[in-house]
Amino acid sequence: MLTGIEVVVPAHDERDHLPDCLAALADAAARAPLPVHVTVVADSCRDDTAAVAEAAGATVVTVSVRNVGAARSAGFAPVARPGRWLATTDADTRVPRTWFTDQLAQHADVVAGEVDVLDWTAWPSWLPHLYRARYSRERGHVHGANLAFTAEAYLAVGGFPALPVHEDVRLVEHLRAAGFRVVHPDTAPVVTSARRTSRCTGGFATHLTNLAEAHDRLSGTG
Repeated sequence: MLTGIEVVVPAHDERDHLPDCLAALADAAARAPLPVHVTVVADSCRDDTAAVAEAAGATVVTVSVRNVGAARSAGFAPVARPGRWLATTDADTRVPRTWFTDQLAQHADVVAGEVDVLDWTAWPSWLPHLYRARYSRERGHVHGANLAFTAEAYLAVGGFPALPVHEDVRLVEHLRAAGFRVVHPDTAPVVTSARRTSRCTGGFATHLTNLAEAHDRLSGTG
C-alpha cells in the first residue's frame, strides 16, 4: 500500500527554470491522492538554486559531483523506503496537473512517460515537426524528466547508476531485466525546455543539436 510520493529534481545552476518546475509540481501535488514531498539536489551550483528551492518549500540536498545519475541517487537515498511512490523530473521541466494521478492509474512498477517542447524559439522553424514526427514513430521512450517507480522496485535494482548521461535508460533496463512491469503511457507528457546549452553532454539539448545537424547534412544546408 502506498503511503506517500517522493519527487527528486537534480539541478545544476537552474535558478531561472526551477521556480516554474516547482510551481508545476506543487500544482500536481495539490491534486495527488497522497502526500507529496519534493527534494531538489543542488549539484555543483554556482548560483542560488538551493535558495530558490528552499523558498519554494523543497528539501535541498547539496552535492558536488556534476553527475546526474549520482545526483538523482543522492536525492532518493534518504526517502526511498517501502510504501513510497518515487518520481523524478528535471529542473527545466514542467509536469502537468495530472502527473501523479496519471502515473498511479497505470498500476505498474515503473512509469516512463513522454516529453514535449512548446518553446522552439532557439531552433529553426522546421525542427519541431521533424522532432515530433520521429518521436511519434518511436516506442519505449525513457526520460529522467518523466519517470516514476515504486520504492520496492528501485531498491531491488540498487537505484540510479552514477552515470553522467542515460542514467534513466540504464535504470529502466535494470528494472525490466529484474521482472518489474514497465509501462510507457502517452498520457501526462511533461514540457521541457529546448535550450541549446546542455547541462550534460549527451542530454536532450545534444539530441536536438544532432537532429538539426543531421537534417542540414541531408538537405545540403549544413
